[in-house]
Amino acid sequence: MVISEASLATMALVGLDQLWYADYPRSKFHTLNDNQEWLQMDKLGHVYTSYQMGRLGANVLQWSGVSNKDQLLYGGTLGFAFLTAVEVFDGFSEEWGFSLGDVMANATGTGLYIGQELLWKEQRMTLKYSFHQTRYASLRPGTLGKGILEEVLKDYNGQTYWLSINLHSFFKETKIPKWLNVAFGYGAEGMLYGSENENTGEIVEKNRYRQYFFSLDVDLTKINTNSHFLRTIFDVFNLIKIPFPTVEFTDENYIKLHGIYF
Repeated sequence: MVISEASLATMALVGLDQLWYADYPRSKFHTLNDNQEWLQMDKLGHVYTSYQMGRLGANVLQWSGVSNKDQLLYGGTLGFAFLTAVEVFDGFSEEWGFSLGDVMANATGTGLYIGQELLWKEQRMTLKYSFHQTRYASLRPGTLGKGILEEVLKDYNGQTYWLSINLHSFFKETKIPKWLNVAFGYGAEGMLYGSENENTGEIVEKNRYRQYFFSLDVDLTKINTNSHFLRTIFDVFNLIKIPFPTVEFTDENYIKLHGIYF
């Protein structure tokens, strides 16, 4: 399984280099400070992806019988290793650059997974993702995506990243359902460009703002079932935040209640 994971990652990087980066001019290795762009939504994307890839890598090695130490060493670090290799590709492309902020975000996601395994031997806090379509993608489809499949990855306005906390894991002596979580989310809207000073031409950004959310969630991996198939399905879909009534707070000082929020 270790060989398989390494081989798949290598093939993915080679394919990415040929199918994506080959379309853009190469350059000498250079860095890029993009920490202030997209109201940090792109950084949270790195944290989330690194965490989920590490979780998947460790779970696969656990299934194959690898020791707990090697699960974390070779599986839990999969996200950090893969995404940092992609960052090196960025460093040799004129279109982008090596971002230390992205690397730190990768390390944060990996650290969240490995740290909990070392501390509690379980994931009491998980990172989740939700998405809804917005009107902004149609204004800049080349950047924010054209169609739902592209927008899920590119339109930061519709993305929300959640820290979902399992209550029973912290209060084991209570009657709180094992699957019940509370979730704290972060999002942003009003963004057509990475930073406000990029707003040129006919399209002008107005009122970009941060969003903070509070909601309930379900930890699908805590649902008891004897079906191996269902356990696998639950584990896969546990990376997505379950829609629930949600309270939204913004840095524009207003509060909004959503009956169901995606």
